[in-house]
Amino acid sequence: MNSSDAAKVAQQKQNELQKDWSAPTLTYEDVKPKTVAPSPDAYLIDVREPDEVIQGSIPSSVNIPLSALGNDLHLSAETFKSKYGFEKPRTHQELVFYCRSGRRSASASDIAKRNGYQNIFNYPGSWLDWVSKEKTN
Repeated sequence: MNSSDAAKVAQQKQNELQKDWSAPTLTYEDVKPKTVAPSPDAYLIDVREPDEVIQGSIPSSVNIPLSALGNDLHLSAETFKSKYGFEKPRTHQELVFYCRSGRRSASASDIAKRNGYQNIFNYPGSWLDWVSKEKTN
């Protein structure tokens, strides 16, 4: 195998590893009950930046900005709790990610998966969907 063929094989393997993985998605109707009866075994995680969260958030959600998520999933449980004020998510715990419009929450789902988390969901409608549905309900 010449170097050109080896490079093609390496690129194919890299592409396989980086194939887009899509977390299962939830709708407003799926998320709403989680806000009414939150569970310590499930986190609704807002990955918007703090200056966005100040404008409002989904009830019972916690905030881990997308910009910090990849690094902070590696913090010790004690350091994580000290930084965020809640327990570090466990790898088997249900995690539902949302943001403003669904793009960052999809990225957050991918980051969590790459860090060994297994029970991941994306709320693609995110904050914009939540606000519009809450106004009509």
